[in-house]
Amino acid sequence: MITEPEPEPHADADADADAGPGPGPEPDTVRLPFFVYGTLRPGEANYGWALRGRTGTEEPARIGGASLYDGPGYPYAVAGPADAVVYGDLVLPRAADYDEVCAALDRLEGCAPGDPGSVYERVATEAGCPDGRTVRAWVYLAAEPLAARLRATGTPVEGGDWRRATAERRARRPAGPGAAAAPDRTPANLNDYFRTDQ
Repeated sequence: MITEPEPEPHADADADADAGPGPGPEPDTVRLPFFVYGTLRPGEANYGWALRGRTGTEEPARIGGASLYDGPGYPYAVAGPADAVVYGDLVLPRAADYDEVCAALDRLEGCAPGDPGSVYERVATEAGCPDGRTVRAWVYLAAEPLAARLRATGTPVEGGDWRRATAERRARRPAGPGAAAAPDRTPANLNDYFRTDQ
């Protein structure tokens, strides 16, 4: 379930990185994990510089009420029908790195909380984990009017899993004349969004 944009968390050295939100808007000091579904997932292009070595926990998850659309090398998530599902990972930055990671992700996603010109909005949602837990998390969703354009003319990512859809497209892509197809070097556990080894 996707909810309205929430206030940007502020630096607070005493904030508990594992504090769970209560009902209603997130307090300024709550540091939620991030639900990532594209190039910020472990093993993907932006994970290395933005998150590697700066997270306390990472685990597969999914969110409802959102749809994925193909973009130019990355996906867009858009608030969608209640039965739509997006697969990804929950990543919780370490307490010492949280504010820096949050600011870096906001910049990457073109998100300026409260700015109507933002490309993405960071909103709170409920993410489901393979063990049945539900975790409150931040997710970046395409802001209007981009979201409306994607709904009207975008290419949906079938099954709500960008990594899987991208791997399937690569596997179907014909090799050039006389060239052997490049092997997919993605570790097998990174293609399984419900992996349990991390």
